[in-house]
Amino acid sequence: MNRRNLLKTGLYGTFWASLSGCAEMAGVRADLAPSTSMPPWPQEVQKIIFGSCIDQNKPQPIWSPILAEKPDLFIFGGDNVYASNQPWQLSNLENAYATQAAQTGFAQLRKNVPHMAIWDDHDMGMNDGGVEFPHKQAAKYAFMDFWGLPKDDPRRSRDALYHAHILGPAGKRVQVILLDTRWFRSRLKVTDQRGAPGKERYVPDFDSQKTMLGETQWHWLEAQLRQPAEIRLIVSGVQVIVEGHGWEGWGNFPQEQDKLRQLIQRTGANGVVLLSGDRHIGAIYKSTRGNGYPLYEITSSGMTHAWSDAKEQGPNRLGELVTQNHFALIEMNWSQQRLHLGFKNTQGAWLKQQTISLAELQ
Repeated sequence: MNRRNLLKTGLYGTFWASLSGCAEMAGVRADLAPSTSMPPWPQEVQKIIFGSCIDQNKPQPIWSPILAEKPDLFIFGGDNVYASNQPWQLSNLENAYATQAAQTGFAQLRKNVPHMAIWDDHDMGMNDGGVEFPHKQAAKYAFMDFWGLPKDDPRRSRDALYHAHILGPAGKRVQVILLDTRWFRSRLKVTDQRGAPGKERYVPDFDSQKTMLGETQWHWLEAQLRQPAEIRLIVSGVQVIVEGHGWEGWGNFPQEQDKLRQLIQRTGANGVVLLSGDRHIGAIYKSTRGNGYPLYEITSSGMTHAWSDAKEQGPNRLGELVTQNHFALIEMNWSQQRLHLGFKNTQGAWLKQQTISLAELQ
């Protein structure tokens, strides 16, 4: 984006802030960035909480049980605010972020709990949007300001917001990989039977030129999967292995789904568990397709507004849908080499639980 276009969008000051790290000089909104720096990364990870779909204008009692759990890490899985009304305006996104920043529980978490974040469609700025969204660069600047990314963060100097981090010592390493499934994602193939079960909005597109991640991000992901780790949490804004519906997901591009499975197998990446959001439900899925080990996916979506009457086939779903506001909790039992995971509600009560042996993820 050149200087003239930055001036037209009101982002010229933000642009220089991202280069210099000097918010005062650039005039960046002070109510977007965190007031304090994030706590240090944990030396060892035993408890991670994951959630998505936070409407900044809705009540948020969910932060109380989350803070009570004292997690080592919180992962924001996308739709962290809602600002996708069209025509899109940067001011609407900035106001959404400012409203969310003022939420007491959220502010306490951001101050006291190490966290990572990726966006999805509603905080990028276009419902079900992808590569075609014309304002994604402006939305990216707002994202980086809000989450307080350091001035030397690689996300500031490249397209998209994909990112990764490894936590913990050898033998207890947890790798968190945040995929950007919006920036490069090709246009979706619209259904010919809107609302029909399994074809609600979109149908599979087998065009080999279509992509979820884009070539650069695919190469980056391969390099990440080759790094040593015992557990790998791959975060995708949209569902990855889930079958039985026609909403957004990697199933819109079956060849990209297969490519991910093959990449995990080819790199020898053990310990992969998929995390996703977007759907306003909670659910656990297991896929045994392909020659590798089973892939588990935990969808946790609906911290402020779950889909209370959701129904779908879910042929590879384990148990029933969670249809009330919730968050996902993942606990590492290193001595027994297993994961205990599931969903809790706004009162901190378990809604669903599952145990996975790390030996199964080899």
